[in-house]
Amino acid sequence: MTFVLGGAASGKSVFGENLIVNSGLIPVYLATARIWDAEIKNRVQVHRDRRDTAWTNCEATHDLAPVLSKRRAGEAVLVDCATMWLTNHVMDDTDLAQAQADLLTALANCAAPIVVVSNELGQGIVPADADTRAFREAQGRLNIALAAQADTAVQVVAGLPNVLKGSL
Repeated sequence: MTFVLGGAASGKSVFGENLIVNSGLIPVYLATARIWDAEIKNRVQVHRDRRDTAWTNCEATHDLAPVLSKRRAGEAVLVDCATMWLTNHVMDDTDLAQAQADLLTALANCAAPIVVVSNELGQGIVPADADTRAFREAQGRLNIALAAQADTAVQVVAGLPNVLKGSL
């Protein structure tokens, strides 16, 4: 598994897409976003427009295991993104510890190589409200767990990769 971490609009999704395309394997896009509003709808469309017809597109907003369990050798999966997946769980008030454990198990059991994209939220200011601070903490814990499980971890800043763990 490769973990790609970066700030908003850092180029992390494009970097992850390129890793998948350059793998030479059949590209699979696992979208986690739920369309909450027009801005998210537009972001999703930008992501869709970047991918050609070679991609197999799957959607899973909560339980990624059914999609990941169907993947086979010869495919490469891009999970974009862990932050939207976490948002869905927070908005639905699910047990985050159990959801995270289930996600990590599903990623570990997938037969295909995986690239997981996630947002780094801990480098900004301390949020003013408790709910936002709690989300930032949950995202940080998720990112730590994903990075620990990953063979390779890459931070993307201004479109430039910085390998934190492993190699590309």
